Amino acid sequence: MSAFALAVRDSNTMLRRNLLHAKRYPSLTLNLLLTPVMLLLLFVYIFGDAMSAGLGAGADRADYIAFIVPGILMMTVGSTVVGTAVSVAMDMSEGIIARFRTMAIHRGSILIGHVIGSVLQCIASVLLVGAVGVAIGFRSTDANVLEWLAAFGLTALYALALTWIAVGMGMISPNAEGASNVAMPMVLLPLISSAFVPAESMPGWFQPIAEYQPFTPVIETLRGLLLGSEIGHNGWLAIAWSIGLAVLGYYWSKASFNRDPK
Repeated sequence: MSAFALAVRDSNTMLRRNLLHAKRYPSLTLNLLLTPVMLLLLFVYIFGDAMSAGLGAGADRADYIAFIVPGILMMTVGSTVVGTAVSVAMDMSEGIIARFRTMAIHRGSILIGHVIGSVLQCIASVLLVGAVGVAIGFRSTDANVLEWLAAFGLTALYALALTWIAVGMGMISPNAEGASNVAMPMVLLPLISSAFVPAESMPGWFQPIAEYQPFTPVIETLRGLLLGSEIGHNGWLAIAWSIGLAVLGYYWSKASFNRDPK
């Protein structure tokens, strides 16, 4: 069997292992999903009328639902990958990685299994939260098939990028609790992006913080694809952030895994 075939076989085995863990212990994924769902319902039904004023004259709750759902979807991705950081930290601290190192398996398959499993969980989580958005009134009547495919591709690419970053965070954390704390920026960054209000409605000194971070261009690109708004330079920025974070996370995770003495 060739080296590539061995890598594929072992990666598939590790993927099944991680998916079985997620299936047997769904409480972590459900807890992480609860945050974006609760924020969606809170901002739509409690603050929707007030927040819609920031979208311009004549905007109402329906307009705000359309505005907030793309941001909540990206927050869902950020929340889900926190579970990946926790899972990796648990593997590292409980000794299973040390046992894998002694076995005749492809070393990279351990990380690849975590990454692919996390991306699949992110996509499932986004679909679930998206279904909640549709149930409360979100509609994308202007998007064609290509735009929907582009939105799906961007979401998957961004999920891959954040997953590699989360794997690196899990690698450097001493335990699961430490990993959840280190990965909290994945949840907090969407709160200071354009997810809930337009960046131009924020105070002038704060606008650069909202604009020049990875979540905002991805959210604005999703809005453009699904709602027909102007994408502008956000499309290229979203792809650049996604590829840059993926490459950074990959090399960070690989270096941390190779030098870890456990």
